[in-house]
Amino acid sequence: MKKENLIYWIFTILLVASMLFSAIGGFKPTPEANAMMKHIGFGAHVLPLLSVLKVLGCIALLVPGFVRLKEWAYAGFTFDLIGAVYSFIAVGDPVIMWAPILLGFVFIAMSYIYWHKKLKLQAAQSLR
Repeated sequence: MKKENLIYWIFTILLVASMLFSAIGGFKPTPEANAMMKHIGFGAHVLPLLSVLKVLGCIALLVPGFVRLKEWAYAGFTFDLIGAVYSFIAVGDPVIMWAPILLGFVFIAMSYIYWHKKLKLQAAQSLR
């Protein structure tokens, strides 16, 4: 159980850190951030909304319990990254512009997989 717990927390912290880092710019958008949003076809008004949702998703992952809320947070982060990748591809940006986003999918997948492994191990231990 120690190995699963360690892997879960490593990837969860990487996921939360990356989502919080990407959310920071939305609370006080810079001209560059606004230009990027315009470039991919969104208005600047979307940035604060995404930032608030990312922070709420991070809180949901870090607070114990709330299984359904965690599922929604993982889904929301996945949708966010799919939308980002799609937006960059749709405007014709080269792979180098959106490829780093793919790392976020690794963080989501590993955190999610090991969260479920942790839940199964906890359930098995409670039956003993």
